[in-house]
Amino acid sequence: MLLQEDACTIAKYPVSTASNGVGQLMGSECTPEGKHIIRAKIGQGAPVNTVFVGRRPTGEIYSPALAEQNSSRDWILTRVLWLSGCEPGRNRLGDCDTMRRYIYIHGCPDSDPMQIPSSHGCIKMQNADVIELFNRVNVGKSVDIRVTYE
Repeated sequence: MLLQEDACTIAKYPVSTASNGVGQLMGSECTPEGKHIIRAKIGQGAPVNTVFVGRRPTGEIYSPALAEQNSSRDWILTRVLWLSGCEPGRNRLGDCDTMRRYIYIHGCPDSDPMQIPSSHGCIKMQNADVIELFNRVNVGKSVDIRVTYE
């Protein structure tokens, strides 16, 4: 959910979190919970389905044919919101640092199902939704990650 300062809901988006569940530790491939901020916004103006590796566009545009050639690839597409934890010992510093774990909110293939755990730790969104969110938030925006399954 995207909230205003007075906690009123502006928008709701379906997302996918980690296949491995919730967790904070480096190498766990779990989604970290708790208070974070958006540390960086990456991909402003990039075409839909731009492929990112290491936060850099590769020059590729995702397609089913590209996916078939790279079946094991973890697709980070369209926009990237790089998160940084705010809670030392929980999601900041040491072996639980969200930013050093490269945890993002990012786009994914539109064929990926939402609202089921399927990521490697990041929060995946449909491309149109991640573009809308990207355009509505600024670096420094608070993000509170609470994983629930309904």
